[in-house]
Amino acid sequence: MSAFLAEHAVLLLFIVLAVGTAVGQVKIRGISIGPAAVLFTALAFSAWHEDLALPEVVGTLGLALFAYSVGLVAGPSFFSSLKSGARPVAMVFGTLVGVGILSALLGRAFGFDAGTVAGLYAGANTNTPALAAAIERLGGAPEPTVAYSMTYVLGVVFLLAAAAWGIRQPSTEPGDQTGPEPIVNATIKVTHENVLSVSELTWTPYGRVLFSRHQVGDGEIDMSHGDTVLRPGDRVLAVGPQQAVEHVIKQLGRRSGLRLDEERHDVDFRRIVLSEKRFFGRTVADLNLWGRFEARPTRVRRADHDFLATDGFVLQAGDRIRVAAPRERMNDVAKYLGDSEHGSADLNPLGLALGLALGLALGALPILVPGLGAITLGSAAGPLLVGLVLGRLQRSGRVVWTLPHQAAEVLTQLGLLLFLAYAGGRAGSAFLHAIRTPLGLKIILAGAVVSAVHAVVLLVIARRFLGAGGPRLAGFISGSQTQPAILAFANSTSRFDERVALGYALVYPVAMVTKIIVAQVLTIVA
Repeated sequence: MSAFLAEHAVLLLFIVLAVGTAVGQVKIRGISIGPAAVLFTALAFSAWHEDLALPEVVGTLGLALFAYSVGLVAGPSFFSSLKSGARPVAMVFGTLVGVGILSALLGRAFGFDAGTVAGLYAGANTNTPALAAAIERLGGAPEPTVAYSMTYVLGVVFLLAAAAWGIRQPSTEPGDQTGPEPIVNATIKVTHENVLSVSELTWTPYGRVLFSRHQVGDGEIDMSHGDTVLRPGDRVLAVGPQQAVEHVIKQLGRRSGLRLDEERHDVDFRRIVLSEKRFFGRTVADLNLWGRFEARPTRVRRADHDFLATDGFVLQAGDRIRVAAPRERMNDVAKYLGDSEHGSADLNPLGLALGLALGLALGALPILVPGLGAITLGSAAGPLLVGLVLGRLQRSGRVVWTLPHQAAEVLTQLGLLLFLAYAGGRAGSAFLHAIRTPLGLKIILAGAVVSAVHAVVLLVIARRFLGAGGPRLAGFISGSQTQPAILAFANSTSRFDERVALGYALVYPVAMVTKIIVAQVLTIVA
C-alpha cells in the first residue's frame, strides 16, 4: 500500500487532505484545529513510511499561493496601519532576536554544533526559508534538517496553544474592541429650525454620513442633492457609522416613523454585483453614477462587512454595491456595473500570474548582507511583499492586480492546504529516528524551550504593553511564527475576522526576514 501511494503523489496528496480535513473538524471542548490537522496527518503518513512525502514543488506552489493571496487581501489596510503598527513590529523583531540568543545559549549548554543550533531555531519557529538559508550557508550539511524536523511539531503546538488562548482574550486597544463599526441607516424627521444643506451635514466628528433620499413634507420622494436644504417637516435618509448617524439625528430633529428605505414607488434601491472589469481597482467617484443616472451608491459589501461608499473607496471585483436610483434607471445602473456573479468569481489569470512571477523572482533574488553574504527571501516572503504592494496599488493601467474576495479566499485555503501536506511529509521519519537517541531528546527539549519562550514573551508583551487581544493578537502570533497552520486556526475560530489577516500581514514580513538572518548568524557564532 505504501509503495503504491509513493508512486502516485497526486493520489497521496488528496488522501492526506481528505483525512486531515476530517480530523480538523473534530471539536474537543468547542475547539478544533481546523486545517492544521493536515500537517499532523502528513506527519503521520511520513512516519508510517518515509517515502510518503510529497514533492517539494507542491510545498513551493502552496506557500507562494498562500502568501501572495494574503498579501493581496491585506494590502489596502496594511500600509495605512503601519503608522500604528510600529510597536507590534518592534515586539516581534525583539522577540525573535531574543530567542535566537536563547538558541545559541542552549546549543552551548547541550554541546550542539552550529548547524544543529540553526536548525533548532528554524524548526522551533517553523520557518522553512530560514532552514534553507542555513543549509545553503553550511554547504548542504544534514544537521540543520535533523534539528528542524524534531523541533517543528512542538513549534506548531506551542504557538497554536498561544493563539487559542489569545483569541479568547478581550482587546483593550482603542478602536479594536468590536472591529469595523457597523453601517446603519435612519430616516430623520427634521424638526429644528437651523436650516442646513445636505453637503453641510456630510462630515461629522464620528465619520462620514451619506444622504440618499429626501422627502419634502408628504410629497414625492426624490434623490438627495448636495445643495438640498433641509427644513422643518422634511424627511431624509442618512447612511453611515452608527455614532455619526446619531449625531446627525440630534442636529436635525428625531427619527421618523416613516421609513424612506422601504418606500420604492419613486426611488428604488438594490445591491448590484460589480463585475465590469474596467471598474476593478477604481474608486466610487470613478463610477460617476450621479452624473450618468442620478443614482447614489451608499454601501459596499465585501465578504461579510459593509463599508460606506465614499468617493475615495477603492472597489474590487465582486463587491456588492447598494445603489439608490430613480426607479426607471435602476436596470441601466445594473447593466453599467455588470451585475454578474460569474464575473465576480473570475480569477484574473493575467494579474495572478504576473504577481506571482514577480513575488517568486523577488524571493529568489540574492540580497547582500554585510558579514553574511547573499541571502534570499524565499517563496513565502517574496510573494507576500509583492502581494502587499500590488494589493495596495489595486491596478496598473489595464492590469488589475486584485482578486475577487471569494477567489482570494479559495486560493488562500488551497495554498495553505498544499503547503501543510508537504511540510508534514518531510518530518515524520526523521522525527521518529532521532527521538530514540539521547541527542534527539536534547534537541527536542531545547526546541520546546525556545518555542515556549517565544509564545510566552509574545503573550506577555502583547497583552500587558500593547493591550492586544482577540483576532488581532492571534494574527500577531501566527505572523510572528510565520506559520500558516496557526493562521488557519485563527481564521476558522474567528470566522475569518479581517483583523487576523491584518495582524498577520503586519508582522509577517519582519518576522520572515529576521528569522532568515538570525538562522544564518547562528551558523557562524553558535
